[in-house]
Amino acid sequence: MAKWDCIIVGTGPAGLGAAFALKKSKPDHKILIIDKEQYSTGGLRNDCKMNFNFPIGFPIEYWNKESAEYYLAQVTEILKPPIMDKYRLDVYQKRAEKLNVTLLNIKQSHLGTDGGLKLIKELVSTLKEKGVEFSLGEEVKNVADNNILITEKREIEYKNLIVAPGRKGFKFLQNIMNTMDIPYSDNSIDIGIRIELHEALYPIVKDYYDPKFIFPEKVRTFCTNSKAAYVVQEKYISNDGVEYFSVNGHAWSDVSKVNNLANFAILKTFKLTEPVASGQKFAEIIGLQANLCGGGHPIMQRVGDFRMGKRSKVETFNDDLYDLKPTLKSCTPGDISLVVPYKIMKSIWMSMKLLDTIIPGILHPSTIMYYPEIKMYGNKPVFIDDNFQAKKNIYLVGDGAGTSRGITGAWASGIRAAEGILKS
Repeated sequence: MAKWDCIIVGTGPAGLGAAFALKKSKPDHKILIIDKEQYSTGGLRNDCKMNFNFPIGFPIEYWNKESAEYYLAQVTEILKPPIMDKYRLDVYQKRAEKLNVTLLNIKQSHLGTDGGLKLIKELVSTLKEKGVEFSLGEEVKNVADNNILITEKREIEYKNLIVAPGRKGFKFLQNIMNTMDIPYSDNSIDIGIRIELHEALYPIVKDYYDPKFIFPEKVRTFCTNSKAAYVVQEKYISNDGVEYFSVNGHAWSDVSKVNNLANFAILKTFKLTEPVASGQKFAEIIGLQANLCGGGHPIMQRVGDFRMGKRSKVETFNDDLYDLKPTLKSCTPGDISLVVPYKIMKSIWMSMKLLDTIIPGILHPSTIMYYPEIKMYGNKPVFIDDNFQAKKNIYLVGDGAGTSRGITGAWASGIRAAEGILKS
C-alpha cells in the first residue's frame, strides 16, 4: 500500500496552489493529485478570468485585506498574470454612484478558455517535473479511518489530505464531510440569469473587461465575457440522481472565434434560514424546475418578450428583425418568469434597469436572458484552525468548501492549507 505525504483531491486552482506551496518548502514531499475527470479541471479551464483585489474571490468570514494581499503576492509569483488596462472608469463610476450602485476597480487578467488550457498544461508539466504524481480518471469514493483514501480502483494511505473539488464537487464534498462527521452548513447560494447581447449594447467591455457592479438587494454582475464570447451549459446531478443543467459563459482569445458578443451573469445572493436546512437542495429544485419547463434544457427569453409579458418562441430566435442568434442553441425558448422565484426576479430586473441607465443598451428587445445560472459554493465546514483543517490531517479548500469564490482566492486557500501541513 503506497504512502503519500499529501494526497490532493481536485486539479483546480486550489489543488494546484497547494501542490506548488508544498513543493516550494519541501521538495522531497511525496504528493499525489487525483481527479475523476480525464483532464485537469477547475476555473482555469473556463475562460480563465483572474481578479487580484480583496474582497473579490475572498469570503470575508475567512479573509481580511491584509491576509488576502499576502497570499495574492504568492499567487502572482506563480501565475505571472498579464494585468489588463481599464479606461474611462471614473465616468462609469460617477453614473453608478448617482443610482446607489458601486462599480469596483479590480486588477484583472484574462487568458480566455484556450489560454487557460495552455496555462494548465504548463502548470501540470512544472509540477510533474518537481515530482508530483497525477492520477486522472480516478474517482474518490470515500475517506476511511486511519488515513485511508478509498477510490474506485484502490485504497491509498496518506499523512495529510487536501480536498479541493471546486463548485461542481459541492455534493461530493458534503458526502465526505458526512462520512467524517465534519459539521457544516450550506444555506447560502447565488441564483440568477445570464445576459447575452451585442458588444455595441454593452460598450463598457471595451474599457473594462469584467466590470464588477454591486446593486442594492445583494445583486451583482459576475463573469463577463466579450469579443469571442459564448454561453455554455454545465451538467449537474441532483441528490436523487436526476440530471439538470445550469448556464455559464466563456470566451476565447483566438481571434478566429470573435463574434462581437458579450455575456455576463446577474446573480442574487441570499441566505436561507430555518426551517430550510440545505441551500443545495433548494438550488437543485430550482434547477430541476427550470429544466422541466425547458424540456430537459435551460430556458432563454428575449428581453422584449419578457417586457410584454409573453413567452419567447422558436421563431423569435430565428425569424425576426434582430440579428442576434443565441450561442447556446440547445436552450429552450420560453418564459423565465414561470420558474424564477418572484423575489429573485424582482431584484434582478430592478438591477438590470439600473444598469441600463448607467450603460444604455442592455434592455434592448433583442437581449437574451438565459436561466438558470446557479453558483453553489455555500458549503461552510466548521474548521479547527485558520489553515482550513476540518479534522486532523484533513483540509478542505476552494470554492466547493466556501473558502474562496474564484481562481485567485482558491489558489490562495490551497497555499494556506499547505502552510498548515508544513507547520504540523
